[in-house]
Amino acid sequence: MDFTPLADEVSNQPPPYADINLAAGDPALTAAADRAGMNGALLAFGAQWGGSDQLALGRLANENPPELHSHDPQGRRCDVVEFHPAYHALMAQSMDAGLHCSSWDGPARPAEARRGNAQRATRLYVVSQVEAGHVCPLTMTHAAPASLAAAPELLRDFLPRIRARNYDGRFVPFWEKASITIGMSMTERQGGTDVRSNTTQAVPTGGSEYEITGAKWFLSAPMSDAFLVLAQAPGGITAFLMPRFRPDGGVNGVRLTRLKRKLGNRSNASCEVEFERAFAWRVGEEGRGIATIIGMVQMTRLDCAVSSAGLMRAALARALHHARHRTAFQKKLVDQPAMAMVLADLALEQEAFAALAFRLALSFDEASGSGTEAAHARVLTPVAKFAVCKAAPAFIAEAMEVLGGNGYVEDCALPRLYREAPVNAIWEGSGNVMALDLARVAFREPDLVQAILANLKERTRGLPGAAATAEAVSQCLHSGDREAQARRAAEALALLAAAAALSESAPTVVAEAFAATRLATVRGSYGANAIDAVRDLMLERTLAA
Repeated sequence: MDFTPLADEVSNQPPPYADINLAAGDPALTAAADRAGMNGALLAFGAQWGGSDQLALGRLANENPPELHSHDPQGRRCDVVEFHPAYHALMAQSMDAGLHCSSWDGPARPAEARRGNAQRATRLYVVSQVEAGHVCPLTMTHAAPASLAAAPELLRDFLPRIRARNYDGRFVPFWEKASITIGMSMTERQGGTDVRSNTTQAVPTGGSEYEITGAKWFLSAPMSDAFLVLAQAPGGITAFLMPRFRPDGGVNGVRLTRLKRKLGNRSNASCEVEFERAFAWRVGEEGRGIATIIGMVQMTRLDCAVSSAGLMRAALARALHHARHRTAFQKKLVDQPAMAMVLADLALEQEAFAALAFRLALSFDEASGSGTEAAHARVLTPVAKFAVCKAAPAFIAEAMEVLGGNGYVEDCALPRLYREAPVNAIWEGSGNVMALDLARVAFREPDLVQAILANLKERTRGLPGAAATAEAVSQCLHSGDREAQARRAAEALALLAAAAALSESAPTVVAEAFAATRLATVRGSYGANAIDAVRDLMLERTLAA
């Protein structure tokens, strides 16, 4: 019997999503880059990270997760985690770009230092679209100096190595390396958010040196060169810096017991750990551990918001790519009215949340010279993290639906983005923690919150629903049931701040559409919101690349 071979030609399928400039056709990113003085530098960065080889590194790092080796082949305890070469390649490129340090460059780069967080946020956003797992050690290393400032001698010794940009993944003492990374370990089995319930014990051995014994439920990035740790000292919960090697050159008592099998974030190692009289230096005063750590936490929360906005952008870009090339009923999907409404609505929300994250990064840069910006950074950091990180999973699911079955299979990057999305909402404080942080500030510093609301009302003057939203936030935060209303207040405040950020970076009609559908009325599902007036504009703005 004669069989006719199947043709190899494939019709009505989009070309591979590769060799894409990740910094082009993104209005929120373009506005942030212009404001931060990045000029054409970010376009070159976006082309580099959107290359096919670079995207392949992200895939390989996730398909080959790290492995824990507790003992070497001869039976000696070693406690090392082995990563795929793709992970190391991504780390090397990201550190070369300064994602772990650029905000601390200081006098060596005075022009950048004034806008360090704003510039870094644009690059972090791009990198997160390729592979977000390796961002974890970069984020913690970048944030560590904020806490190490409480121990000037440690900061003096470690900051030059934090600033160095030549990645060194070897497992050797930090003083033998030009560059280092720093992780953290706060959570214990019996108490996660409630860190005051930690039972890990720190015993002073002289000066600022201690020995720490106990177990932690999470140790992030276990192959870091040192870790910021909370433990119970004689004077209460205290912050410590624990190196992987003791000052005498011996391996420190950091016993890695098992790696976490996470939903996503698979390229990055997280583990359970036991400390056996592990050497550590005290950071700050005894009993002031939480206050010492909060500076680091504030910066990592900013990164969570920026990274989640990047994940949303990655999902949107793939949905748009598919819709531009796929035909149904004699029309490209992007030209089908119902699909156009969904894509435009996704684009509107993603641009607003990206604008919010970028505007927050700018406040970090300007906080030292402006009370308003300092208040903006303090109050809106947990609020932005709450809203942007919580929006990402549902957003990515909708983008996946644009691709239909193609979006649900592992050959497409969307399943990886979907698994990755929840981590930023959970890490560094889940939704309730963020909302209660806002409620706590409103109780302790009511004038600060009122000043933020007044500023946002002024910046959103004339936008539909803005004034009423500000009033609703104020009522929630001043009610006798403040904690029960905290999430409502956090979400409304985030949307108000997003509208304000959008009004400064996008055409007025775009900000008005966002406010009309997110502030003035109850938000519908994607594609069900009344954005008819900006549908074509949003598609034009996001399809410009």
